[in-house]
Amino acid sequence: MAMVATREEGLNRLDIFLNISGSNYTQFRNYDYGPNNHKSVSLLSPYLRHRLITEREVVSSVLAKHSLRDSEKYIQEVFWRSYFKGWMEHRPYVWEKYKSELNNQLGLISKNKFLNIAYEQALAGQTGIKCFDFWVNELKETGYLHNHARMWFASIWIFTLKLPWELGADFFLCNLIDGDAASNTLSWRWVAGLHTKGKSYLARADNIERFTCGRFNPKGQLEDSADPLSEPEYDIIDNVLPASDLHQADKYLLLVHEDDCQTEQCFPENLNITGAVGLQSTALRSVNTINKNISEFARGALESSLMKFGPDNKIIEKDWASELLSICKKQGVRNILMHYAPTGPTADAIKKAMPLLLENQIEISYILREWDKEIWPFANKGFFKVKKKIPKILESLNIRLS
Repeated sequence: MAMVATREEGLNRLDIFLNISGSNYTQFRNYDYGPNNHKSVSLLSPYLRHRLITEREVVSSVLAKHSLRDSEKYIQEVFWRSYFKGWMEHRPYVWEKYKSELNNQLGLISKNKFLNIAYEQALAGQTGIKCFDFWVNELKETGYLHNHARMWFASIWIFTLKLPWELGADFFLCNLIDGDAASNTLSWRWVAGLHTKGKSYLARADNIERFTCGRFNPKGQLEDSADPLSEPEYDIIDNVLPASDLHQADKYLLLVHEDDCQTEQCFPENLNITGAVGLQSTALRSVNTINKNISEFARGALESSLMKFGPDNKIIEKDWASELLSICKKQGVRNILMHYAPTGPTADAIKKAMPLLLENQIEISYILREWDKEIWPFANKGFFKVKKKIPKILESLNIRLS
């Protein structure tokens, strides 16, 4: 399943998907037919994750083809991704806690011989659970897993193999092209019973057999009961949600990052953007090795987006502060403009770069997309709060229903 990292390819995939994005998707979306045969889902997640195409474009196109009632399940899937991002914006410390605990677990597992063997067997796809081992290799080779397989995988990792969920979330983040801090972290927490407190997800052999069309049946190999995981209670301090922060200046350097590569329809027309630079933060996903599928897609996405600004636009992969400072000085620019980077590796890279930039009177302005402005305020609790607001949000965004 080749993933070509261009906006044109994303739009082409969207066009192909539109015919099945209504009741057909609702009926068959849970079926995993195997690699290179994911014919009942959109395969748009890598393009949405890097915003080569936007959620608004996808939802608008689907609703121009199908009624909200017929396409409700797919529309909700798009909103789930935005909900997770908004939830994490309200609680960015959950991302910091995950990174800290991941390092702790990596340290602990290196000292526990039996746990380390189980972990290495899981990473190598040598657990003896045929479906799980197959998904390990599919993920490594393609950078993608069907959403239902992701849920089964996470459940088996946590409740059958008894491995720390943070290590599984890290394995996904190191291999999923569409992996992002919010959706990945919170989906694993949801399976574990930490996101929706007290409610875990348990993979069952008959469910796997049904929705893989008999390709797998791990009868007798899976844990048949699972208490949800728990964690110490901590104070919930909702973060103040960001707003667009545009500093008026005579000219700007555009910073395109891998969380938002779409530059077609975003910034005010009167801004004087004199150049562009790409920021690739793939390496900050994990302390472990990142699959080349991810880094190649992210770089391709940045390259395709920067192309319109000329052939010589640089992509920065490390030393972000000094590289940005050097480019700004060379172009005589004191204002950097970017789309807002949600909690995750890109935001971490920007945070690292800020002190040196500010010390040299370089300011960063960011634009928050209307899509995020409309959804994130409702994402402070469970998904239901967002779900019931979907019609109103669509109306506020002037997305017409067919």
